[in-house]
Amino acid sequence: MMSSPFLLLHGGGGVRTMAGFADLLAERTRSQVLLPTHPGFGGTPKPAGLTTVADLAAAYVEMLDEQDLADVTVIGNSFGGWLAAEIALRQSPRVSRVVIVDGIGIEVDGHPLTDVSGLSPAEIQSFSFHDPSKLPAPPGAGGPSPDVQALIGYTGPTMSDPTLIKRLGDIELPVHVIWGEGDRIADPEYGKAYAAAIPQSTYTLLPRTGHLPQLETPEELLAALRVG
Repeated sequence: MMSSPFLLLHGGGGVRTMAGFADLLAERTRSQVLLPTHPGFGGTPKPAGLTTVADLAAAYVEMLDEQDLADVTVIGNSFGGWLAAEIALRQSPRVSRVVIVDGIGIEVDGHPLTDVSGLSPAEIQSFSFHDPSKLPAPPGAGGPSPDVQALIGYTGPTMSDPTLIKRLGDIELPVHVIWGEGDRIADPEYGKAYAAAIPQSTYTLLPRTGHLPQLETPEELLAALRVG
């Protein structure tokens, strides 16, 4: 018998940053794992009505309704973590649990996000990994990643929403906030502030891990999820 489904939400690096972990999660849990590409990422079309993170969250809640899914665990990394938080705020009865992995979107005094808007894919990766030897080959040489442009299309240039940290207090679901101790995009104190703003939250720090645990330490992330 299959267990409850998962919805995986990728960050600014695109769907490829989640693909391997999606396969691992499906194999270990024998569950349905949904891994959509956010509209506008990977060269996909983006409807004119999708202009904010909240718009995209509403679209994913509608997708869960259309597929008649229940007891869904939403797992989002980086931008996907912000998106997961916005989905939680919509209070869909189809979502039972949310996991924010090195999320972005809030503003924390003294702990700013690294501005990736002008960085090359290789530079972004160097900020994202605790262990540079685990860096995958960058998707392309020179210039900002096209997916970073897609990301900013939703988040704005600051990649944050000053209202988000207060709104997180309205989340009524259990939320697990998981963070890499070596994250140089959003540091662990930023992660602690994320967790502190959510009433039913737990916070787990992953050692020897950067901004992309699902790529760098997937087994440790799986263990933290307690699903397989």
